[in-house]
Amino acid sequence: MNLVRARDVMGLPVVSIASGEDVAEVRDVVYDGEAHRLVGFTLNKRGMFAGRLKAVLAAGSVAAIGPDAVMIDAESAIDDSGGRGAGLDDLGAARPVIGNRVLSADGSDLGEVVAVILSTGDELCAVGYELQSADRSDTSFVPISAQMALSGENLVLPAEATAFVRNDLAGFGAAIASYRSPEMEKNQ
Repeated sequence: MNLVRARDVMGLPVVSIASGEDVAEVRDVVYDGEAHRLVGFTLNKRGMFAGRLKAVLAAGSVAAIGPDAVMIDAESAIDDSGGRGAGLDDLGAARPVIGNRVLSADGSDLGEVVAVILSTGDELCAVGYELQSADRSDTSFVPISAQMALSGENLVLPAEATAFVRNDLAGFGAAIASYRSPEMEKNQ
């Protein structure tokens, strides 16, 4: 499983596989904290006339994300409707998760969300959060759960998910695979 912080995708060029052209740049990652899902990306123009584009890129239209670029099949993957066709326009009730506290179901304070973690494997999706401890001495990674509740400025992690908290991104990839195993999903 290849994992990346959402913020590391910002600024990457968007390249069309069909033409090989660098067609845009990722401005921001749009994540719906209520639904715990990656929605897509807002874009900037490239080159001399750089600036914001009204066009957006839905997460489902991304062919791949690598360390140097976001790949799309063709320029037609970019939605010129300003989000209406890509599902990016219906986010009025969505709340950001960066800065929220994460609590376990038993009331333990696990830390503050500092990043959304994306899986760039077969299916592009949000799989976890990077947390920073209250004293800022260390970070940890927690899986996103469908049962994770967002209330006000807190996220509540189900008790069974705390067993999959890791302190390194590499180890977190293996924990996510275990957490999402069919047997674990039955228990959720």
